[in-house]
Amino acid sequence: MSGKAWVFGDAVNTDVMAPGLYFKSSMEEMAAHCMEALDPAFAKRVKPGDLVVAGESFGVGSAREQAALAFKHHQIAAILAPSFGRIFYRNALNFGVPVLRFPAYAEVQAGDELSVDPIAGSVINHTQNKHYLVDPIPDYLMGMVNAGGLMPWLKQRLAAGEIV
Repeated sequence: MSGKAWVFGDAVNTDVMAPGLYFKSSMEEMAAHCMEALDPAFAKRVKPGDLVVAGESFGVGSAREQAALAFKHHQIAAILAPSFGRIFYRNALNFGVPVLRFPAYAEVQAGDELSVDPIAGSVINHTQNKHYLVDPIPDYLMGMVNAGGLMPWLKQRLAAGEIV
């Protein structure tokens, strides 16, 4: 996965990712306001395959699953941060959005071109010519991510007779 880095700071709250004002709207409308409190142009300028790089405690706050769904709607390739709100972390994986713990987040600048291999645990910053190793996403979670999230993954496994 390769794309442009969108960089945010510490303690980005799920209320910023999915503003409550748009909860009764469609996902498209909600996603149009994703991150607007921090970057009003984000939802208009983000491209499929781009990556979010953030500081400590990304996704703290309420347990709204719409926060992860907004990033999925924008087809964010992965979210990199040194730590995550635990419910956001699991929601992201459950909806098929890869999240990787990335301690070197402060070295990435907005607009840097990154490549991420979540299975190998590799992050390459092509703009700065730097390579980082991170903890890979375990195979079973990558299977879930590649299936599009928890529900599609479970349906595939049920259909294949792998679980009953």
